[in-house]
Amino acid sequence: MRNIAATGIAVALSVVVAGCGSGGSGSDKSAVTLWMYPVISDQAKNQAFWDKVEKDFEAKNPTIDVTIDQQPWDGRQEKVTTALASRKGFDLVVLGPDQIPQYAEQGTLEAVDDVIAADKSAYLPNALTALTVNGRLYGVPIYQTITAPIYNKKLFADAGVTKVPETLAELKEAAPKLAANKIAILDYPGKPEVSLNQSFYPILWANEGSVFSPDGKSVVVNNQQGIDSLQFILDLKAVGGLPENAASKSNDIEGGALAAGKTAMYHAATALNADQLGAAIGAENVGIGLPLEGTKRVAFGIPGGLVLAKHSENKDAAKKLAGYIASPEVAATLAKESGFFSPRTDVTIPGQSEASKEFAKSLQYAFPGDTHPKARQVMAMISAHIQAALIGKEDAKTALDAAAKEGNELLASGG
Repeated sequence: MRNIAATGIAVALSVVVAGCGSGGSGSDKSAVTLWMYPVISDQAKNQAFWDKVEKDFEAKNPTIDVTIDQQPWDGRQEKVTTALASRKGFDLVVLGPDQIPQYAEQGTLEAVDDVIAADKSAYLPNALTALTVNGRLYGVPIYQTITAPIYNKKLFADAGVTKVPETLAELKEAAPKLAANKIAILDYPGKPEVSLNQSFYPILWANEGSVFSPDGKSVVVNNQQGIDSLQFILDLKAVGGLPENAASKSNDIEGGALAAGKTAMYHAATALNADQLGAAIGAENVGIGLPLEGTKRVAFGIPGGLVLAKHSENKDAAKKLAGYIASPEVAATLAKESGFFSPRTDVTIPGQSEASKEFAKSLQYAFPGDTHPKARQVMAMISAHIQAALIGKEDAKTALDAAAKEGNELLASGG
């Protein structure tokens, strides 16, 4: 009986000791949860890739128990905000530069400068800058997106345009020639649901305009650069350089005007868009250019960053996982499977297509947009007034003055 009792006590003690593990899961492992999103669009490939990451990392780090929780894009902002406020849900999460500042200012994120310190020189400088707030890095870059112009070579040739436009001025000059063939030169997507990062903003940035003042305290989209940028779009419309439905048009390629041969160029396309256009008009007819130049070249492109929650109980383990995913070996495979690019210059993407290589030339011009805590709310206000200008209800100055007024009222209210 005494032996049975002793055995029972030993078992009980072993359970208590096991329950004291840092992972809280009945082991002495450190538990790390990563919220991942479908950056690899093929669901089966996405699952297989992250399953392998989890398995390989745990094999190399047997004291760390990793859970990679696949999350949907829908509702991401709300779920992340709730998780950080409630101090539970994840240790790591993938966020973009437009989302990070608000959380950094709230003090709910942990800086991760130390994760990339040894390899800092291998990262694209603009990728690190995009994920930095007040001099501290809050996201470990694991992939990089980029946009660039794609165009229908044949439509330009048919209009007698021997040099495809590389600048805004050249685009405006060539517009009437294509319009004479009933072709809109710019496949401009004015539907408010389309991010301005892929419609108006690249033109604004090319003219060295911005949405916010340098200190972030005011909306300045209605300065001269902003007005000139919107007037440029309206001038194209006036000469037949935009689709008739530009105000309500999405940026879908498949089933859209570009694939149908009714428009000639989309200035803020992705590599996937180029593939879609090639499937519609023949890859041999698709051209890929550098970002359209105004007074400078700028391309919308953002890094996806692994962000560490301040409330994480296993920060060292989480940082180790982030560093592993950002390593050249994993980053290269992620770029291959996702169709995005690596934020590192020491990574060679296996099997990279010629089209992808052309897009990679624009990485040096990547800009993540105006990374302000209220960027998304202000964008919605600007979108509405640009649409009003496209349908003729407002001129360029009136539209942007109204958008700036609404934006500044939002900033002043703290809402």
